[in-house]
Amino acid sequence: MSGIPHDHYEPGSKGEKWVESRIPIIGLLYNTLMIPTPKNLNWMWIWGIVLTFTLVLQIVTGIVLVMHYTPHVDLAFGSVEHIMRNVNGGWALRYIHANGASLFFIAVYAHIFRNLYYGSYKAPREITWILGIIIYLLMMGTAFMGYVLPWGQMSFWGATVITGLFGAIPFVGEPLQAWLLGGPAVGNATLNRFFSLHYLMPFLILGLSIVKIWSFHSTGNNNPTGVEVRRTSKAEAKADTLPFWPYFVIKDLYALAVIMLVFFAIVGFMPNYLGHPDNYIEANPLATPAHIVPEWYFLPFYAILRAFTADVWVVIAAEFLTGGIIDAKFFGVLAMFGAIAIMAFAPWLDTSSVRSGKYRPMFKWWFWLLVVDFFVLMWLGSMPAEEPWASLSLVASAYWFAYFLVILPLLGVFEKPLPRPATIEEDFNSHYGGGDGGSGSAIGDRAATPAE
Repeated sequence: MSGIPHDHYEPGSKGEKWVESRIPIIGLLYNTLMIPTPKNLNWMWIWGIVLTFTLVLQIVTGIVLVMHYTPHVDLAFGSVEHIMRNVNGGWALRYIHANGASLFFIAVYAHIFRNLYYGSYKAPREITWILGIIIYLLMMGTAFMGYVLPWGQMSFWGATVITGLFGAIPFVGEPLQAWLLGGPAVGNATLNRFFSLHYLMPFLILGLSIVKIWSFHSTGNNNPTGVEVRRTSKAEAKADTLPFWPYFVIKDLYALAVIMLVFFAIVGFMPNYLGHPDNYIEANPLATPAHIVPEWYFLPFYAILRAFTADVWVVIAAEFLTGGIIDAKFFGVLAMFGAIAIMAFAPWLDTSSVRSGKYRPMFKWWFWLLVVDFFVLMWLGSMPAEEPWASLSLVASAYWFAYFLVILPLLGVFEKPLPRPATIEEDFNSHYGGGDGGSGSAIGDRAATPAE
């Protein structure tokens, strides 16, 4: 698919022409900054800049923290305390980095559910969507390994539980677990491996994020209507879009400033609110915490992992049909990773011809139930693995899979969508009145306060 027709960069001065003829970096930056963007984007389209800013923030603070951290089981906990007490601004760096992980996941969950609601995974953006799921998986791996580095009680026992899941994989589980740990149990080799990967993976995430942003040069951005930008002529494309700079950059920066205000208030006044008190106790392999829980952003999938116990009929059936190869532990691992992987297949599981949930009345109910289900799973993941939480986790997990495997395909058959606007320009004018579709302060002002 060709890109949206728009004015491309033309070098003016001799210096610009010289650079552009050798490495077209100025043109690439210009075309990225001035990329035509649907002018009806709403406030749910702010999360991209929040994610980008937070990723850079995590990399910068992480690099400084590494200068003072010692990846050794006898010294790691003490080095974190050294950062907190003796390094200039160390407490701020550590709390910004720790809470930055939470902000990262808040933004990515908002980003994922926005895409699920507005159908941003549908053609021609399937690969962009799958790239996003891969980035999310890398985020989870990076965050898990980072949680181990302070070498507190929850760090040690969380690593023990999660790495133990790899041992459940038939045939290759035990050697895979030993390779990951660097030995028979969580120890110094494990800490060094996790430290190295935690330092490396954010740069991989950054590279994939750049590829994801670059993909919009071909596919363009989705918008609340799900209607594509017209590409038949430059005049029609301009009527549907506005350049990313200055309209959407200013809007995004305003939203980022508000979010950062809240973020730094949390860092300054309640930095440990989302943490676990046991992680301020140095790791002790001989003292098991009463209740081992991961960080809050892993809790929904942790609840799914624990939901499928040996007495659940689907686990019993799987174990019988595979001759015991798939037991309850391995089934839970499959369910946990499957709950994430299944989102990557949404472009093909959603059979509706309508992209945006705004025009799908039946879809809205099921979607908002999925959002509630996600928060219920998050709460259940923090509860003990006993009744009634175990049964509730099973019901909530069943709905998560049913939404993607049953509800989405059937909605495309039975749902009657509402009428959609023919163009983005029509939708924009219906909210803000008519306009000439060109430049001018009126269009800019409207873009700065986007529609629903």
